[in-house]
Amino acid sequence: MKKRMLAAILTVAVTAGLSACGSGSSATTAETTATAQKTAEETTAPAGEPVSGGVMTISLSSSPKNLDPVKYTGTYESQIIGTVCDTLVEYNTDLTEIQPALAKSWTVSEDGLAYTFTLRDDVTFQPGKYQDGRKMTAEDVKYSLERSLELSAMKRLDMLDHCEVISDTEVVCYLSEPNAVFLTALTDAGNVIVPKEEAEGWGEDFGTHLVGTGPFALQTFELDQQAVLVRNEKYWAATPYLEGVTFKPVSDGNQAVNALRTGEVNLATSLSGEAVKIAREDQSVKLLEMPGLHVAYIYFNQVNGPTADIKVREAIIKAVNIQELTAGVYQYQEAQPASLPLPPGSWGYDSSLESEVPAYDPEGAKKLLAEAGYPDGFDMNIYISNTEARVKMATLFQAYLKENLNINVNINTSEWGTFSEIAASGKTDVFAMSWTWYPDPYFFLNKIFHTSSIGSLGNGQGFSSQEVDKYLDDALLTTDQEKRAELYKKALAVIVKQYPGIFYANENVNWGVSPKVQGLEQRADGKVKICTSDINVWLSK
Repeated sequence: MKKRMLAAILTVAVTAGLSACGSGSSATTAETTATAQKTAEETTAPAGEPVSGGVMTISLSSSPKNLDPVKYTGTYESQIIGTVCDTLVEYNTDLTEIQPALAKSWTVSEDGLAYTFTLRDDVTFQPGKYQDGRKMTAEDVKYSLERSLELSAMKRLDMLDHCEVISDTEVVCYLSEPNAVFLTALTDAGNVIVPKEEAEGWGEDFGTHLVGTGPFALQTFELDQQAVLVRNEKYWAATPYLEGVTFKPVSDGNQAVNALRTGEVNLATSLSGEAVKIAREDQSVKLLEMPGLHVAYIYFNQVNGPTADIKVREAIIKAVNIQELTAGVYQYQEAQPASLPLPPGSWGYDSSLESEVPAYDPEGAKKLLAEAGYPDGFDMNIYISNTEARVKMATLFQAYLKENLNINVNINTSEWGTFSEIAASGKTDVFAMSWTWYPDPYFFLNKIFHTSSIGSLGNGQGFSSQEVDKYLDDALLTTDQEKRAELYKKALAVIVKQYPGIFYANENVNWGVSPKVQGLEQRADGKVKICTSDINVWLSK
């Protein structure tokens, strides 16, 4: 009886709390995989000779807030930043190797503390208000990286001590201690190279007047409206085929797919829900799907409120049926149920720890909550961004906790910029979001669980463990991946036992693409690359 009642509550919650939530997809997993492979082949297949011209419009599932590299907090900003600016080094498409970008080559000292980069000598900045498109030099690298060290909202370069300019084309980066992920950190959009004149000339407004060395220059940025980019004719890697790229926030996936159909949008990123089904079945739209390096999670406050008690955290985990919740949120096979705060695609993943996560047990959850002093439940707030998948999840979470623990969950929804500030504040009872980055476990575990990350978006809930910190720190002192993996697995084992949150899904990277788009390559990190040394996207006529 109780199981039927909970099912009814969940059905009502999804129907009432969500827009455009239809019946389950008729496609099986095998069919979905076959479709993804087919559409990927079609989209990347040659369609005649490349043509120059045209503006590619890309939809983002939430609105970017600030394009200043040191202030960005979400993938929405990074897609634009990475199109306007370049980093010293970059990952290849399949994320297996770091390759040259603005730096032609580099060497590492025997003690691992000094990285010497030799820079390209043919790179110029896009013209801006405070410089006219001058050559990039080692001084710009020093300025940009030390600026990130000092100001990054996500502490994206906290291993750096300082930089030293040797010549216009040579710079040495000194680390405070050996760090195995320094090169990977340099590939992040927060560590792009920018001109000092523009960053300091614009000051707080640099985020709306970003200037870099990338394939497209920012022409205008209208908050909540669009970012308009134009071709950089002097781009060092290649001349872009496209004359421009426009990024537009479209939070409703169905609207994004409809925009694909009408030609208003050429690429819709981060599709979920019914939009995936529509794109999968519509012959006029192509769907690209691949497993992402992604974890969707609900993070409990570790310091304040009822969830500071480990019994309360365990009770909440036991009160939620992860399989049902994931099936309710991702009705069209856009994700797989998860349990750990690392994606299976990370080389630090340890499947043996999956069994350590508490299973669904409503009666056991009630007993734990009573032992913690809350036999009648309590009131709490959950904070989410305004994407369809998060709204679905929060509505289901709310229903589970009310039914199984008599906890009243108030859902607070906002656009990404506001949400990220709230989540980093340490004042939320619970917040929910997703994390996607690189295969290296550092970019998940250190950023979400290391004590040094408290106060940033990653560890806004105040998780702190000396034992975890030690494992994570030691993993940075060796470049031996097997040794690092063992240390990350030990850290992960401790983290799981602290019940910091519910890590419920590993989302796919889902893109809806117009058949006109040629040369596009999908990546597990979700980055959209328009023009590089290896890629040059164009629009067929």
